[in-house]
Amino acid sequence: MENSQKQRITRFSAVLIAVAVLVSAVTAGLLGYSIVSKQVTDLQNQVSTLQEQLANLPPTQNITDLQNQVSTLQEQLANLPPTQNITDQNTTYVLGDNTSLSELYEEIKDSLVVIRGVIEQTTFWGPPIYTQVQASGFVYNLTGQMVILTNYHVVNNAINITVTFINGNGYAATVLGSDLYADLAVLSTDAPESEYNPLEIVSSSTLKVGDPVIAIGNPFGLAGTMTTGIVSALGRTLTAETIGGYAIANIIQITAPINPGNSGGPLLNYQGQVVGITTAIVANSQGLGFAIPSTTILREIESLVTEGSYTQHPWLGAAGIDMTYEIATAMNTNITYGWLIAQVVNEGPADQAGLQGGTQQVQIAENWVTIGGDIIIAINETRITSMDDLSTYLEDYTLPGQTISVTIVRNNQTITPAVELGTRPPPSQS
Repeated sequence: MENSQKQRITRFSAVLIAVAVLVSAVTAGLLGYSIVSKQVTDLQNQVSTLQEQLANLPPTQNITDLQNQVSTLQEQLANLPPTQNITDQNTTYVLGDNTSLSELYEEIKDSLVVIRGVIEQTTFWGPPIYTQVQASGFVYNLTGQMVILTNYHVVNNAINITVTFINGNGYAATVLGSDLYADLAVLSTDAPESEYNPLEIVSSSTLKVGDPVIAIGNPFGLAGTMTTGIVSALGRTLTAETIGGYAIANIIQITAPINPGNSGGPLLNYQGQVVGITTAIVANSQGLGFAIPSTTILREIESLVTEGSYTQHPWLGAAGIDMTYEIATAMNTNITYGWLIAQVVNEGPADQAGLQGGTQQVQIAENWVTIGGDIIIAINETRITSMDDLSTYLEDYTLPGQTISVTIVRNNQTITPAVELGTRPPPSQS
C-alpha cells in the first residue's frame, strides 16, 4: 500500500511538471507576440482547468485520462498553423491596405536625402563665422527631370550645398528655384541616374482631420528616421518675420513628431505618396508640427524649376486680426467672426477698393487692438471666419489681377465692394 501511494504521488508530480512546462510555453509565447489567437487562449484555459483537477484529485482516482488530455493539448499546440504558432513570430504592424510600416519604409527610404550647407556670417571684429545647416529633402521626377525638393529656409543664404543619399553617396547641389512665401526650394545635383528613386506627389486637397500620416527625415542628423501621427488640423497659416510678416497659407498641422533636421522631408500618406513637406515645429509644444501642402508644391514646382521663382501669390494689401467676442463687444457689433482690418497699404488693392482700416486702439486683456475697421466676413460668397480662411482662399482660388467680391461689415452695415488683387511684393517692398 505504501509503495502504491508513492507511485501515485510520483505520477501526480510528473503530470504537474508537464502542465507547468506547457503553461510556461504558452506564457512565453504570449510575451513575444502581440496578437493571441482564440485557439491558443482556449487551450490555455483547458490546461488551467486540468491543473485544478489534478490539485483536487483524491488519492484513489485514476489519473490516466488526465495525462492523456495533457498529451493531446501538447500535440495541438505543436501542430498549430503558422498564423497561430505564437512561439516563432515577430510582431508586424499592418496598415489598412495590408502593407506594413516596415515594408513601406523599405520602399521609400532611398528617396530621402540629407541636405547640408554652410552659412557665412560676417563680423566687425574678425574673420567670418561659418555655421553648418543640415536638413532633409526627397527626390521627385518632374516630367523626366530628377530634382530634390526641400524647404526654402533650409538653403536660404547657404553656400557649398551638398546632397547625400541614404547609401552614403554625396554630391554637390545647386538651387534651381525657390519661393520664400511657400517655404519651398528645388535643387539639382550631378548624381548618376541610378541614385534617384523619386516619390509620387498627390493632391493634399482630399486630406481630412484624423487621417494618418508619416514623416521621414533626418532629425538631429539621424538619417532616415520615420515617425507617424495624424492630421490634427487643416488650413493653418504660418507667419514669419523673414517673409515680411506675410502668411504661408493652407498649412497642414500634424501630430507626427518632427524635430530640427526634419525640415524639407516628405509627409506621406499610408500609400507612400507625398501629401506635404514638413516645415516647422512650435517651440515647447507636444506633438505639434506643420507641413507645406502638396497642392502648393504641385502648383509651383514647374515655375520654380523653369523660372527659378513663383510670382503668382495674390495680394490684398491689408493687415488685421481675427475677430473675437471681446473685440466685437468693444466695437459694439454682433459680428464675432471674420477678419478685422487694422490698416491698409497706401495705394494697395484694398485701399484702391475703398476698404478701411482701424480708427482707435483699445486694450483687450493684455493686448492692444486697433478697432473700427472693416470686418471681412466673406469672399465670393465663401464665409471667412479667420485669417486662416482668408489666406487659404486667396492662395488656393485666386490669382493676381483677379477681381473678387469682398463682403464686409462697416458700422454694422453689410456692403460688398469689388477688389482687384495685386501681386505680393518682395518683403523689402512691403
